[in-house]
Amino acid sequence: GELLLDEYLSPRKLKVLTGVDDLQRVKALEMQVDTRENSLGNFGAYLPNLRELKLNNSLLVSVRDLGTTLSHLRVLWMACCGLSDLDGISSCSSLKELYVAYNNISDLSQLTWLEYLEVLDLEGNSIEDINQMQYLGLCCKLSRLTVEGNLICRKPNAESAEEPEYNYRAEVKKLIPHLEYLDETPASQT
Repeated sequence: GELLLDEYLSPRKLKVLTGVDDLQRVKALEMQVDTRENSLGNFGAYLPNLRELKLNNSLLVSVRDLGTTLSHLRVLWMACCGLSDLDGISSCSSLKELYVAYNNISDLSQLTWLEYLEVLDLEGNSIEDINQMQYLGLCCKLSRLTVEGNLICRKPNAESAEEPEYNYRAEVKKLIPHLEYLDETPASQT
């Protein structure tokens, strides 16, 4: 998608971007955005049937830049977007799948608000404390989780030394007992 540098996503701009006149027909949207200088506004209000949004390789200062009108969204991709936290993700309250690989996320507490979350990709982030997985234990529908490429795969927290007997898979399974797949392998295989 083209990089949108205009002030906000107006209905006219969305019609050009999606190639449709009736924005109610839009169920999926893929675009690359830069919110460092320009807000996206509450563009979700113009796309009431949007279920999937792909923003990979965008520059997002915060999830809050997406506005508060995406409560109907089911799948959200924000890989490689420079995100350092997930503040504001609670406004996407219907999310079933969230893909935020290769960002700088370390705090998972905001994910507890996503009661329908089933799939979560956190590969290659900055999760340094295994206790962050406790928050995901509160996402009772979470069945698939990817955390490879985070420090917690090597040691329980940033201060601890690497221990040969440390098994992150077993630790994650303890904190999220209902998990079915961890890093694309059945979670029961520790």
